[in-house]
Amino acid sequence: MATKPRSIFEEVGTAPKARVAAPRPGGIDGAGKGARRSIRNWLVAIFLMVALIIAVGGMTRLTDSGLSITEWAPISGAIPPLSEATWAAEFAAYQQSPEYLLQNAGMSLAEFKYIYWWEWGHRQLARTIGMVWAVGFVFFWATGRIPTGWTLRLFSIGALIGLQGTVGWLMVNSGLQGEQTDVQSYWLAAHLGMAFFTFGVTGWFILKLGRKEADLMVARRAAEPQLVRLSSVLIVAAFVQILLGALVAGIDAGRAFPTWPDIGGGFFPPDPFQLTPLWRNFFEDAGLVQFMHRTAGYLLVLLGFVVWLRARRSPNTVTRGAYGVMMAVMAAQVVLGIVTVVYAAPIPLAIAHQITAVVLWVTILRARFLAGYPVAQSIRGAKA
Repeated sequence: MATKPRSIFEEVGTAPKARVAAPRPGGIDGAGKGARRSIRNWLVAIFLMVALIIAVGGMTRLTDSGLSITEWAPISGAIPPLSEATWAAEFAAYQQSPEYLLQNAGMSLAEFKYIYWWEWGHRQLARTIGMVWAVGFVFFWATGRIPTGWTLRLFSIGALIGLQGTVGWLMVNSGLQGEQTDVQSYWLAAHLGMAFFTFGVTGWFILKLGRKEADLMVARRAAEPQLVRLSSVLIVAAFVQILLGALVAGIDAGRAFPTWPDIGGGFFPPDPFQLTPLWRNFFEDAGLVQFMHRTAGYLLVLLGFVVWLRARRSPNTVTRGAYGVMMAVMAAQVVLGIVTVVYAAPIPLAIAHQITAVVLWVTILRARFLAGYPVAQSIRGAKA
């Protein structure tokens, strides 16, 4: 078949071309905005629930409810007593515990129910957090929506949640042995420390997912290394102070010496080394533990002030603002801590002190993040 001669005026290449699909971006942005936003929202839900369980855990400790459930039943324990017979069985088990025999002998069933519901609510919230993580992770993994490089990070949150549950039971079990009427303060410190660590890791991932990977790579070029290093030291110091606060709560040391700035009439607590071996005093002597918590608090505020002064020289407005918020929360926490001690740690003040610690932890992490990944701003907004 003869071909039709081409006109000399016909343009070459006018035939329609096959459409070529645009390449998908790689990395975290590869799954699209929906995946990024959905994963971040999922982590925000976990983040808020961990913050809530820290507060509920504080109330469980302050109401002496933590030893009311004497067995670890991750599945069946989700169902509370639903009849008088099951309530009687739970109460009978509690009546065999050292806490009941040595401290709460004669407690009524109604009083037992009060502390039982606090502990059950604490454990139920922990189960819910684990379930929310598991369902979300399996969904995002099975549908291929987890961005490159994030599978292990997201899995690590679940591992931390599971480990936290195990440490929680070991903590409770420590109070059911011998003549213990409370959980051992070492385990309480480990349990609270892990909660704050999980909270911090989740919050850090949320901050990173809040901006595109390309934006973060660009932002890193404007990072302030000195401020990042100082902030990292501040994070460690704050974490140590949180652990010391758990030791204080574990032995009710906050109610032992309701005076400030002295402790029992002096700078140093009276008779701080009466326990043997010597190391026990640093964990079990109320005066010495409170002294360590106060001293660490003073050092933390001093370090926070130094970091804040350095942050004031930052050319980035958002970064300066973040450190300003951090310093304001730290100042509020100091005042609240002093008032809590002076009034012998009543429940409202003690729980407010713990919640403010959560807020302070978040503000420090956010400020540290912004020092390493500054938000882009116009030259007009920059500080000379």
